[in-house]
Amino acid sequence: MGNAKYSNGFNITVHNYCLEEPFKWKKPSLIFVNSMSDLFHEEIPVEFIKKVFDVMNRASRHTFQVLTKRAERLYELADYLNWTPNIWQGVTVESEKYKGRIDYLKEVPAKVRFISFEPLINEVNNISLAGIDWAIVGGESGYRAREMKQEWVLSIKKECESQDVNFYFKQWGGFNKKRNGRILLGKTWDAMPQLTSVG
Repeated sequence: MGNAKYSNGFNITVHNYCLEEPFKWKKPSLIFVNSMSDLFHEEIPVEFIKKVFDVMNRASRHTFQVLTKRAERLYELADYLNWTPNIWQGVTVESEKYKGRIDYLKEVPAKVRFISFEPLINEVNNISLAGIDWAIVGGESGYRAREMKQEWVLSIKKECESQDVNFYFKQWGGFNKKRNGRILLGKTWDAMPQLTSVG
């Protein structure tokens, strides 16, 4: 990709030299942590995860979004981490098969807990959203992107409305995600929790 950070391709690589970067960003920002990886991947050392949390704890003017598919490891490590209010924790739920990740998330002492239904590749029914603050829904994008049906999206939207959870519709996805856009029922849906920076 022409970026030194990807010299190992997509093999798990930790970048200790990047840890202090958030302190250089003066404007309070919403920061998506590990956008191309997973902080709770089995090969990420626990000590490195603790270092990342220490940075997030100290960089309190920023709000950090941490998203994982490794919900069980998240649950196992949660009590050993310092969950300051500016750390939002989420899990990915692509289909009914992965709904169990939500139960692990509910046990994590994050002030904001969110679910990313992206890419949504099948329906997810009867979702208990107690203790969940935010749901993000989006279709798969790129070559060979799988279809996302409107009824799947509307089912999650209805669950959010009935359980008082912020609903954010990100995109329809597809090969040309920009062309397909993010309009649902004639409008955009952008609800999200209030940023929690305290510095």
